[in-house]
Amino acid sequence: MENKIDLLALLEYVDPAYLDYQEWLNVGMALRYEGYTASDWEDWSKRDGQRYHPGECFKKWTTFEGSGITGATITQMAKENGWESRSKKEDHELGWDDEISGDDDYVVIDKNWIEGKEVSEPSVWNPVRELTTYLETLFEASENVGYVVSTWQNDEGKYLPTKGNWDRTAGELIQALNQSDGDIGAVLGDYNPEAGAWIRFNPLDGNGVKNANVTEYKYALVESDSMDLEKQNAILRELELPIATLVFSGKKSLHAIVKIDAANYDEYRNRVDYLYDVCKKNGLDIDNQNRNPSRLSRMPGIERNGKKQFIIDTNIGKKTWEEWHDWIEDINDDLPDPESLTDFWDDMPKLAPPLIEGVLRQGHKMLMAGPSKAGKSFALIELSIAIAEGRQWLGWNCTKGKVLYVNLELDRPSALHRFKDVYNALGWQPSNLSNIDIWNLRGKSVPMDKLAPKLIRRAAKKNYIAVIIDPIYKVLTGDENSADQMAHFTNQFDKVCTELGSSVIYCHHHSKGTQGGKKSMDRSSGSGVFARDPDALIDLIELELTDDLLKQQENAAATEIYSNFIRNANFDYFDENVGIDDQQSVSQMNTHAKKVLPAKTLEEAESAINKAVKQVRIRSAWRVEGTLREYPKFDPINMWFQYPIHRVDHTGILKDIQPESEQPSWKKNFQKKKKKGPSEIKKEQNEALESAFEACSIEEKITLESMAEYLGVTDRTVRNRIKNHGGFQIINGEVERKSKKR
Repeated sequence: MENKIDLLALLEYVDPAYLDYQEWLNVGMALRYEGYTASDWEDWSKRDGQRYHPGECFKKWTTFEGSGITGATITQMAKENGWESRSKKEDHELGWDDEISGDDDYVVIDKNWIEGKEVSEPSVWNPVRELTTYLETLFEASENVGYVVSTWQNDEGKYLPTKGNWDRTAGELIQALNQSDGDIGAVLGDYNPEAGAWIRFNPLDGNGVKNANVTEYKYALVESDSMDLEKQNAILRELELPIATLVFSGKKSLHAIVKIDAANYDEYRNRVDYLYDVCKKNGLDIDNQNRNPSRLSRMPGIERNGKKQFIIDTNIGKKTWEEWHDWIEDINDDLPDPESLTDFWDDMPKLAPPLIEGVLRQGHKMLMAGPSKAGKSFALIELSIAIAEGRQWLGWNCTKGKVLYVNLELDRPSALHRFKDVYNALGWQPSNLSNIDIWNLRGKSVPMDKLAPKLIRRAAKKNYIAVIIDPIYKVLTGDENSADQMAHFTNQFDKVCTELGSSVIYCHHHSKGTQGGKKSMDRSSGSGVFARDPDALIDLIELELTDDLLKQQENAAATEIYSNFIRNANFDYFDENVGIDDQQSVSQMNTHAKKVLPAKTLEEAESAINKAVKQVRIRSAWRVEGTLREYPKFDPINMWFQYPIHRVDHTGILKDIQPESEQPSWKKNFQKKKKKGPSEIKKEQNEALESAFEACSIEEKITLESMAEYLGVTDRTVRNRIKNHGGFQIINGEVERKSKKR
């Protein structure tokens, strides 16, 4: 198989779990055609743990003779999943020591016309201040710094650095320098004034100075020693490189310490390749030997052959690598040219019509964020129905139109039942069911960059005004804390919006911990891209209900039911004998009910009250906040989630409730100090267990894990409480009510 592509390496890009049966067979046929073995096919097939059957590959292998399916089939599959051929990679990814030449991509400046920018020595020479500024800019106080003051001479008489030191932190060095009375040598050791001194710009682990000893890949060195200093200075600034420190070497080059902030060594290499590529194409003759993260750079505050090594500037150019990378990428694009405002001042284009009035326009993106058990999926189903029927959602008017609900989590029957349950709970007539399409993809979902084109193809002629994707973690690709990767992920939503002209609405979960003290933009888990990307961010945060408020709600439900039963039985009695104060008292209404209602009707009323009280106990309260791009900020909306729908609180009873982390410390401490007896504690625990069981019934299965998450305790604690309660049992990790004995 010499000179052929390694198909086994390509199969690393192909997951058998995502292939249908025929595609799986095609892989086997291609491997046999190209001279691989049945064992190769079986080893790859084992990655699909659910469908893999030992020995099946060997049974089918002999039937593949003469299939005609070649290795090109596997190559195409790998390409569709992100693999690039060596020739294509060479166009975009450079080898560690490759030279760069050719096209005009990433050219920002005309190197033939750029004017030099003067490099001036500091008017006041303060070596300690030079070095401490460098350390404070590049390092955390606890990070180890590598530096070299000792040298040796080679056969040509050139001074070269030794390995130097690496066992002191930036904080220790800064403290010692500030106490040195200006004598750097007393801190670092005396250096040879003919050679100068060096420093490593990335932190080390304290055990050595190799690449493996670098603890964080923060910076890279850009140096050119074959160009005029003023021209180097000008190009570095014109490129807007995210430079943390720019240092004069004391001879013929500038040392730009550029912010890289790579997550690992591989990412560091790729980013440095990209950085050097851009610099070279814009006229900087880069020294390729400076790529390594453990590289030495010239130390400021040192004199070298009578010339000073000093800091020219700090924190210039773009603030971060991501910002600079985006800026460079934007320069070479196929975007439209800028437009003059004067051309449109008197004839402005029409704004996109609203989808959710006051919140979101058609063709824009919206993110709903919230914690577990907030009923986010139910809220999105409610939104789907509101758009289909042209009704209100959480108090906002919705434009009527067709909506596609992409279900990634529920099985098909559960998803369909939820829509019917929500319709019934809302009390709305299903007059426009044809406006709702549901795409059930549980167990069949693919990464978003693969799903987007499939979605666009299926939806192209449907005229949807909204596409709702629930939930996005099922199609999330990459590290959700990486801005680069999440920007690529959210860009797929832009493609759907642009191609279909519809809004894209999706939900995401909160980060861990209490959320009340945070702004709505800071609550979503992962990269800040999630908060910055959508045109509307709708955020849900739970409100902590007090015992007094719950009791008030239970009483209100009971008195209302009593009032309705008494009115229906004897309106004249109600009108003449039941006053306003009586209608606020459960005991008074119970007395009136006993006077008016027959025994059977009274029993029905009390049964209805028990049911209503139970519903009050299992419902949760939520506050809706938002960050909008197209509309003014709205006042927070308070609402109840009572399975399976949310209802806006129009009474104002939730208005003054604060999330837990926003409560004054005295109130939280006071609540912690309230002493309760064993019977009261057991009663509260049993009630909480009942509430958790009802709340978790939202899911298909009520698991021990989900109840523990809801209660905020461990699985073991839930087991103990279930044992003490006596009305539940645990079977294979699922919680069930015990059947009553007859």
